Amino acid sequence: MRCDWVGSNSKPQDIKYHDEEWGVPVHDDRKLFEFLILEGAQAGLSWSTILNKRNNYRKAYDNFEPGKVAKYIDSKQQELLRNEGIVRNRLKVAASVTNARAFLDVQKEFGSFDKYVWGFIGNKTKQNNWKSLKEIPATTSESDAMSKDLKKRGFKFVGSTICYAFMQATGMVNDHTTTCYRYKKLRV
Repeated sequence: MRCDWVGSNSKPQDIKYHDEEWGVPVHDDRKLFEFLILEGAQAGLSWSTILNKRNNYRKAYDNFEPGKVAKYIDSKQQELLRNEGIVRNRLKVAASVTNARAFLDVQKEFGSFDKYVWGFIGNKTKQNNWKSLKEIPATTSESDAMSKDLKKRGFKFVGSTICYAFMQATGMVNDHTTTCYRYKKLRV
């Protein structure tokens, strides 16, 4: 049994993402940056759409190296807006560069983005016990606090719902339903 959001009509990439990646704790700053950018790009779209474009994003965004993305000038942003392999939204592309710069500032202040972001949940995965998809919230007090602080630091496309999706993806919360085989594997 898997979480209900991975239905029988799910694409193999969605199943693989659920089975191998979603909810697994991430502590690598580059990977955290990747999820931050992808979750922002996903706003208003399906995660499946983003997964379809993920490899294109990795190529277009220099494998999500924040130091490189932070240096993207206007001509590089225009190039990204012409790239059919990613979501070509002017605000989202601009936000990715702004977020890279803010990300580097957080790294300087805290030593790592990992240390900063995991601090919102007390530095260990929050274990939830949802029986069904309907029980899982779109936001929590922790995602509200993260969103508020990220915005204060200049980040864009980091509303509380996006922050909670980021927390789910990076294993900050275990939101696999209790009937999902991954739930027990990720309980720590």
